[in-house]
Amino acid sequence: MNGKRILIIEDDRSLAEVISYNLEQQGFDFHISRDGMDGLKYAQLNPPDLIILDLMLPVIDGLEVCRRLRADINTEAVPILMLTAKSEETDQVVGFSVGADDYVTKPFSIKVLLERVKVLLKRRNRREEVGDVVASQGIVIDRRRHLATVDEQPISLTRTEFGLLDTLLRQPGRAFSRAELIQTAIGDDALVLDRTVDVHVRSIRSKLGEHAELIETVRGIGYRFHHPSAVLT
Repeated sequence: MNGKRILIIEDDRSLAEVISYNLEQQGFDFHISRDGMDGLKYAQLNPPDLIILDLMLPVIDGLEVCRRLRADINTEAVPILMLTAKSEETDQVVGFSVGADDYVTKPFSIKVLLERVKVLLKRRNRREEVGDVVASQGIVIDRRRHLATVDEQPISLTRTEFGLLDTLLRQPGRAFSRAELIQTAIGDDALVLDRTVDVHVRSIRSKLGEHAELIETVRGIGYRFHHPSAVLT
């Protein structure tokens, strides 16, 4: 067994069984929750290595589950792969904006699902291996602790927001295109739209408060973090 624990929050019994069977064949441990509240409580008490989360769930839906997981210090860094029968672009944007790491639309190939699971776990492992700290102009990112602070006060960021801010902060003054941010901060193996990056940046700015202007929009390109030697205009 590889020791990785997957929480499946899915009310469709047959689909949950298919997913769990294939995860087990790949050496994963798993737990199945049939509704949003049960899955949320289980994750908070027993944080897994990854969560497969259906969007349409009884009791509380997947979006609310995702919001609450990201607001909890015990689960804020757990990768979330969201499942949904919806395929509209707006649904994907909403899913990513509340903290989902990846998005699979039903019906899907189980092989594709397994590959997404492996990619998310590898990405998490890569981030955990790097334990350095970067700071600039009152903002600090600590990768090992998955902690971001502004003027020594912690702020709550989703995994994607954390990755974006970390990428921008490490190279102040450099203009990143949206495609570069997707590849560097999120992973080019994720299904992310350019406009999704804009959603995440707006959210980060709102959490930075008075420091929001440090993330600058570069027209026609993307974004950059303000260089301390430059003058804010």
